Amino acid sequence: MFFVQRIKACILNYGSGNVGSVLNMLMLLKVDVIISNEHTDIQGATHLILPGVAAFGSAMEKIKKTIPLDIVSREVHQIKKPFLGICVGMQILADKGFEFEEYDGLGWISGEVKKIDAGELILPHVGWNELIPRSSSNLMQRIEGHSDVYFTHSYAFHAKDPSHIVAETKYGQCFPSVIQKDNICGVQFHPEKSQKIGMAIVKNFLSM
Repeated sequence: MFFVQRIKACILNYGSGNVGSVLNMLMLLKVDVIISNEHTDIQGATHLILPGVAAFGSAMEKIKKTIPLDIVSREVHQIKKPFLGICVGMQILADKGFEFEEYDGLGWISGEVKKIDAGELILPHVGWNELIPRSSSNLMQRIEGHSDVYFTHSYAFHAKDPSHIVAETKYGQCFPSVIQKDNICGVQFHPEKSQKIGMAIVKNFLSM
């Protein structure tokens, strides 16, 4: 049984289109959850989640305007609250992104975000594809190798430190689809659209 009594999740919102879907998934898990950028809600949460549907640069611009990054950074780096970035929410953890132009990211997990070298395959990469485990992580507990999850993106995270890559996915090239550095996690796919596997990974995150 999945016990969630102590969990209080805060979904950070910069206008991303999939916030409602993430909320619905957490409500199905019977988690105490709120969508908020308020200081008190961020500080009162046990887990922080940043969904994302946007280009890297526009996402960073909106995040800086709407989310109190000083408060979030303190909760993540000093209090060590688990943080999950989804899709672009994962990408902005990098040092830099190169979607259209060069933009600075948060720099929480060292790396760069670049266009997928898909070869003759069509971009964006949309649909179901498999997770290939690369290192052990509590995020992937009880997740069988080569499980399929749902993607929609054209750019991917290139991690500087391979030890931060929990799982990869192949679409032309292999790219990190799950990353983790201590309490900071990111998934390139959409767990809220990935049915049982997506829900299982979010459960694992909430158990951190």
